[in-house]
Amino acid sequence: MHSSSSTILLLCVVFGAAAACSSGQCKVGDPCSSEADCGSELYCYNCWIEFAGKRCIRTTVTNPFQIVDTSLPFNKYAFLTTHNSFSIHGEPSRTGVPRITLYNQEDSVTDQLNNGVRALMLDVYDFRDDIWLCHSKGGKCFDFTAFEPAIDTMREVASFLSSHPSEIVTLILEDYVRSERGLPRLFRDAGLTQYWFPASRMPRRGEDWPRVRDMVARGHRLLVFTSDRWKQAAEGIAYQWDYMVENQYGDGGMRPGVCRNRSESAAMDDRARSLVLVNYFHTVPLRLTACVDHSRRLVDMLRTCHAAAGDRWANFVAVDYYKRSDGGGAFAATDMLNGMLVCGRDDVRACKKRTLKDAFRDLLLHGKFSVWRGW
Repeated sequence: MHSSSSTILLLCVVFGAAAACSSGQCKVGDPCSSEADCGSELYCYNCWIEFAGKRCIRTTVTNPFQIVDTSLPFNKYAFLTTHNSFSIHGEPSRTGVPRITLYNQEDSVTDQLNNGVRALMLDVYDFRDDIWLCHSKGGKCFDFTAFEPAIDTMREVASFLSSHPSEIVTLILEDYVRSERGLPRLFRDAGLTQYWFPASRMPRRGEDWPRVRDMVARGHRLLVFTSDRWKQAAEGIAYQWDYMVENQYGDGGMRPGVCRNRSESAAMDDRARSLVLVNYFHTVPLRLTACVDHSRRLVDMLRTCHAAAGDRWANFVAVDYYKRSDGGGAFAATDMLNGMLVCGRDDVRACKKRTLKDAFRDLLLHGKFSVWRGW
């Protein structure tokens, strides 16, 4: 009898906890049974490695432009980045041949952008007399590694920029296109040329970038970087390694306490490049462990790379399966980066909007209108 009473009591506690919130009232970390239980910008997910049952977790990044403003240089903000943004689990074959490749994401590029992703890593190839997005090797695309014509994704980006006139998107291209002026034609046909940030205006010696508000006012809301050096002079596409440093990708970039540059990049602490990109994803994508990887381990790596980059916080943090976490995940990590970049705090939501009074205080304290750090 005592055993039955204990069992009933335990069940009451469990179900009582699960029923403690519902109808959109549950917060991050609260137990849930369906999407309807979770509040705005949350969804119900089971990170079974980390905890039993489902909990409400975040699905969006806090927009630093709305929390603070757009008065700082572009390199004083951080942007969630999806690795192989196009390599989406469950996408049907567009070639008629079953796809045999690795997958890195779970929802469309449009959904990624709507959830606060602001930088896309895309692999572009010549294929079928066109430019395709392909997850392949050796610089050659095949029917079984191809995803879709690149223009489809580029049109998604163009649609987002058109409907979000204050946002900036960065494209980081692993570039295997050899057709002459193939990429400029692609961007023109997708309607993206009007948003282009010219490579000729990008800082080349580690200076600050233009203020975000000025980039928006000029219509320079699309940054494009290529891995192909010759295209900077020949086609006006910025060569990535002239502008940013980047840590080792794959498993080599996930070793605790280690943040070394990838071979193509200058040293992490090279201040002649004003942008910092941190990769944090496995060599072979692992959906099952992504929720754990994106929790404390990701923030720990961002702090390690901050030290390695000469006390500079990352501007881009690239992950696989970006929505998976045990609560805040890559979204909270990006909020941390923006907090540190904007006002020196570990969450951008702790920052405040910069006022004219702040600017004059900078002038009195420092003799110039310096970047506000919050106090």
